[in-house]
Amino acid sequence: MKLSNLDEKLLVLHYVYPVPFNKLAQLLKSDPELLNLFLYKSSELARLLKIPESKASQLNEQLKRHEKTPFSHLYNQEDIIPIPITHHDYPHMLKWLVDPPAVIYVKGDLSILRASIKIAIIGSRKAGSYSKQSLSLIVPPLINQNIVIVSGLAKGADTMAHESAISFGGKTIAVLGHGLFHLYPKENYELAWKIGSEHLLLTEYPPYFRPTKWTFPMRNRIISGLSDSIIITESEEKSGTMSTVDHALEHGKTIYAVPGPITSLLSIGPNKLIEQGAKPIWNGYQAVENILIQ
Repeated sequence: MKLSNLDEKLLVLHYVYPVPFNKLAQLLKSDPELLNLFLYKSSELARLLKIPESKASQLNEQLKRHEKTPFSHLYNQEDIIPIPITHHDYPHMLKWLVDPPAVIYVKGDLSILRASIKIAIIGSRKAGSYSKQSLSLIVPPLINQNIVIVSGLAKGADTMAHESAISFGGKTIAVLGHGLFHLYPKENYELAWKIGSEHLLLTEYPPYFRPTKWTFPMRNRIISGLSDSIIITESEEKSGTMSTVDHALEHGKTIYAVPGPITSLLSIGPNKLIEQGAKPIWNGYQAVENILIQ
């Protein structure tokens, strides 16, 4: 994939300052081609990025240290494809976010990112056999329509969503809350390897970036941003799943929820969503019909 001089400079900036694009917007507005990226005084950088001058000074040192580092070449050696927000391959749906990733890093089949329809399937890390049975009814009709399944590679519902997409012959995107040199959870090593080989791994963090408590909630907005609609399986009332739903609602996306038995705590989340207006779903044809109508 060919990158422009601007793209290459954005890779350097993002490597030393891995923040969403809205944190860099003033800098790009002032210097659209980043012609002065390695020439700024710390005081200027502090003003444009709205950070303390002490932090800007450290950032300046890092920028100058990596001015000649061939990041795109190094990433290519690791089969990692960086896609800056300034590049034409960057997903347009992510640009609708208030805080879109400045760069996304992907590994696998890039053509999956260009699929016309993507649906996120998410739920609790504690999800069990009920979610698995539900997905056996929901996923096949989606796959038959070449719909890509998006999820977050977490334990439970996310794992089931990816595995269902693969087992039924479809394609899946796993959105990570860390860089591609790391893996979380470790139990999903083989699944991650398969997705990175035959499907697509995607993250907004440079490869060296380790998983932290705050990166996973940030990841949820990307799952929502990439997807045309969201399906919730089992979920507690208050969880990361619900933060993904909130992001989706902000952008007017259709929310589907799998009705669950009232005796299960993991049914509270989807059942309440249905009460609040989410569409109940018990087979994939419901989502397909809704998409075809649109």
